[in-house]
Amino acid sequence: MVIMTWIIIAVMMVFQYKREKWVRTDSMDRQLRLISNRIVDAYENDVELEPFMVFLERYFENSPLEDVLVSLYNERGDLLYAIGDPLDNTTTHRNIDDVTDSSGQPLFFADIQKSTDGKRIVHTAMPFTLNVTEALHIDGFKFWLLIALLTGGVTMVAYYSSGFLMRNIKMLSEFANNANNIDVAFDETKLSHDELGDISRQIIKLYRERGLALERSEREHQVALHAVEEKSRMKRQLTNNINHELKTPVGVIRGYLETVLSSNDMDDKTRDYFLQRALDNVGRLCNLLNDVSAMARLEDGSGKIPVTDINFHDLVYTIHNDLSQAGALGKMVFDFNVPLDCNIKGNANLLVSSVSNLVKNAVLHSHGTKMELDLVAESQKYYTFSFWDNGLGVDESHLPHLFERFYRIDAGRSRKSGGTGLGLPIVKNTIEALGGTIAVHNRSAGGLEFVFTLQKWY
Repeated sequence: MVIMTWIIIAVMMVFQYKREKWVRTDSMDRQLRLISNRIVDAYENDVELEPFMVFLERYFENSPLEDVLVSLYNERGDLLYAIGDPLDNTTTHRNIDDVTDSSGQPLFFADIQKSTDGKRIVHTAMPFTLNVTEALHIDGFKFWLLIALLTGGVTMVAYYSSGFLMRNIKMLSEFANNANNIDVAFDETKLSHDELGDISRQIIKLYRERGLALERSEREHQVALHAVEEKSRMKRQLTNNINHELKTPVGVIRGYLETVLSSNDMDDKTRDYFLQRALDNVGRLCNLLNDVSAMARLEDGSGKIPVTDINFHDLVYTIHNDLSQAGALGKMVFDFNVPLDCNIKGNANLLVSSVSNLVKNAVLHSHGTKMELDLVAESQKYYTFSFWDNGLGVDESHLPHLFERFYRIDAGRSRKSGGTGLGLPIVKNTIEALGGTIAVHNRSAGGLEFVFTLQKWY
């Protein structure tokens, strides 16, 4: 880089040296040529030439052109006026390389100008005098001293600049060599505060962000794999649980039917009892299959569930009426407090199933006398509801598991009461599929309280 700078400076200085000589020569040449042109112009403008020539002679005194020779002739060759020694008027064309003055000294400049009418002829010449030499002379010592100083200064600047730049490049190279380790220790404050330093910091930042992005991608990939494995595990567990749950009603149905078929002497009352028990388990089996089908739809197609504008008051009112008429409330009282204009975004069939499951769960397991569904709060986007009973509640250790499929606090209680073990999981999956949340806790006054949210209809 430094050598290249030297070469550029040398070429520029040689060019400048030659150009400076040419400029000085051309400047003096122009001034001399201007003398002849002004004399001719003065004549053509009817200016008295003798006073004008006197003026020119005085004007050039004590200047590099004080030795200029000017001779003014008429068309007959008569000398009208001369500055310095008269010049030969017989020459019609002058070549600077061939012209000398009367002493044989070469001329720096020679020119002949004629007026338009041809009556005045101006001969101008400039001998190569000391004044001319000094005017054209370029102080070589000063010139080359300037070149030397400039070259030295540029060399120092180039040296320190290249060293300064190389420091950033070396540091960046060091980072690149160790870049396989994303946690590589690198002090970015040592980089210079210039464009190269900024670019280096940006490269390092981008590389580290890329590394972090790869780490995040790897973590997300592991999480996704874990989620897939977990889903697969849960499906296997669900399949095993379903198989286990199916065995009980199927086994009971088979046992009762085999007993009836094999006992020809069974009395009518006993036969009717056995057949009724078989029919009850068929109903339980149908409920279980319906619940499993609902769970499968919720888990596999929650994003495709159709939603409409639903008046939640009317929906709860209909459920209350149907369950009361069917005698499904047992000895419990079901009340609700939902405004008439409570419109939500939901799926009617799924919401009917969810609210019904909450009611049936309270009837089967709470051992209370009352349950109630209330609107307790609302925000710009959501309604918050509470479903509670005044029963016994459950032990705190069971609360986190109430929404798990086939989870039972008492291994035999659900079977004795007819539950499938999927009611509360269906409730949770339905609420979440509709964009809401649900949680459960024990009430201080006794019983369970389910708090869930549903989106408003806009």
